[in-house]
Amino acid sequence: MSGNIQAYQRQADQQRRDELIVSHLPLVKHVIGRLIGDTPPGVDVENLESAGVLGLVEAASKFDPSRNAQFKTFAYLRIRGAIVDEMRRNSPLPQHVHTRLAAVRRACRTLPHPITVEAIAAATGMTEDEVTDTLAAERVAKTTSWEQTADANGMEPAVAAEEPSVELERWETIQQLTDAIEGLDSKERIAVTLYYREDLRLKEIAEVMKLSVSRVSRLLSKATFELGERLKALKAGAFVVS
Repeated sequence: MSGNIQAYQRQADQQRRDELIVSHLPLVKHVIGRLIGDTPPGVDVENLESAGVLGLVEAASKFDPSRNAQFKTFAYLRIRGAIVDEMRRNSPLPQHVHTRLAAVRRACRTLPHPITVEAIAAATGMTEDEVTDTLAAERVAKTTSWEQTADANGMEPAVAAEEPSVELERWETIQQLTDAIEGLDSKERIAVTLYYREDLRLKEIAEVMKLSVSRVSRLLSKATFELGERLKALKAGAFVVS
């Protein structure tokens, strides 16, 4: 009897996993749509979709519904990481991008914080667009493997409630981030809001803002970098948002 129960449980688990995979297949294309503006020319989108599906399958096999997390949240970073890994394997950065990355990193070691894209451009002799494109390339190059992303970046469901001090720190960070977003250029603020709050794809944001996808991608790259700089400076007590 126990063997029959175990077999039934395995069958039920497999059916649950299959349902999660089928119902969340659109999430793969959604993630690609949020990355495609940063995709180098010549990338095979079908390969990206295949990699994303593999990430989804792995997420479904490891997801524990008894723990405190939504599957979509759990699967998102695994799918994204699998897609970015595929991009890195098949689209190595050209030499001129490596040269620009080295120049940007040198500038960042010497510039006062919070560092801006404008300051990097002035220090390197690059245009602001070249700097933002380089920062976008660095984000792809620095992304960890999808296993590390899912397991090490807080996406595993929490077992116990967090301490009040942790919740307070998170609330303060959210407040600081909100203030920093308000200090962005109006186009950057709109792009960030549509991307992170409304969860739109780059193409959808481009249609709303009547800009090219590449322009939206640059706005997001610039805003993301400078928001990170402002938050680091705030935590260090060295910067006050005006």
